[in-house]
Amino acid sequence: MTQINSLTAAQMDDLVTRALEEDLGSGDITTDGILSSDGIATADVTAKESLVVCGLDIFRRVFLHLDTDAEFPGSAAKDGSEVPAQSEIIQVKAKTSALLKGERTALNILQRLSGIATLTRKFVDAAKPVTILDTRKTTPGLRVFEKYAVHCGGGTNHRFGLYDAILIKDNHIKMAGGISPAIDRIRNQSSGKIEVETTNLDEVKEALEMGADIIMLDNMAPETVKKAVAMIDGKSKIEVSGSMSLEGLARFSQLDIDYISVGALTHSARAVDISMNIKS
Repeated sequence: MTQINSLTAAQMDDLVTRALEEDLGSGDITTDGILSSDGIATADVTAKESLVVCGLDIFRRVFLHLDTDAEFPGSAAKDGSEVPAQSEIIQVKAKTSALLKGERTALNILQRLSGIATLTRKFVDAAKPVTILDTRKTTPGLRVFEKYAVHCGGGTNHRFGLYDAILIKDNHIKMAGGISPAIDRIRNQSSGKIEVETTNLDEVKEALEMGADIIMLDNMAPETVKKAVAMIDGKSKIEVSGSMSLEGLARFSQLDIDYISVGALTHSARAVDISMNIKS
C-alpha cells in the first residue's frame, strides 16, 4: 500500500495550473476593470471554525504562480496541525491583482483538503486503537491530494490504485466462481498479500481456509463481526467496511479488529469554513 505523506512540486504545480486556468480563463474582467494600478497588499487567512489544516504548500503556489514575488509573512500553521476557530492560518503579501485573482482557487483547495483532514481526525480519535483507512472513493484526478489530506488527519492510506495491492471484491468472486478459485488464480500470478471481501460468515470461513492475509467484513452487523473475529482468531488481519459513520464507530472500535475503512473521508467530507480578507 502506498502511503501519501508528502506531495511533489510537479503534482502541486499541475493542480495549480489547471485550477487557475479553469477559473481565470481569458482573464479576470472584474479585477482588470476595477484596478487602475497594481500595488502590494496583505491578506489574512482565518479559520472560521476549528479544523485540521491541509494544503498550505498548494495555497502558497497559487499566489506564487500569479506573483513570483509573493511573500507569506509571520508564522503559519503546518499541514496536520489543529487550528482553533477565529485563528489565523497564514498571511499572504502580494500584488493586489494576484490576491484577487487567486483567492477563490486557493481557498477552494485549502477548504477541501482541510475538510478531509478534519473529518479524518474525528474518525481517528473515535476509532482508537483501531486504524482508520481511506478508500479509492476519491475525486477523479485529485486522489493524491485527497489521500495526502487523509494522512494529514492521522488516517492511513489503503491501496492508492488497482496496481499496488490485491483486493478480491464481490464482483471478482462472482466472475471467478467463488472465493477459493479467485484466490487460487491470484496466487498463480502474484506473491503479494491477499485481501478478500466477505459479506457473511460462510465466506469468512472460506477466506480463512484459503489463507487470506486480510479479511474484509463488509456491511456486517456488530454481532456478526464479533462472531467473525472469534472465527478468525488472529489468523488473519481484519478490516471492517461499509457505510461507516462517526455515530456507529463505537460499536466496532472496541472489537478485536485491525482496520476500519471509511469511504466518507474523501467522498463526503464537507469543505471547512476559511476566509481570506485583504487589508485596504
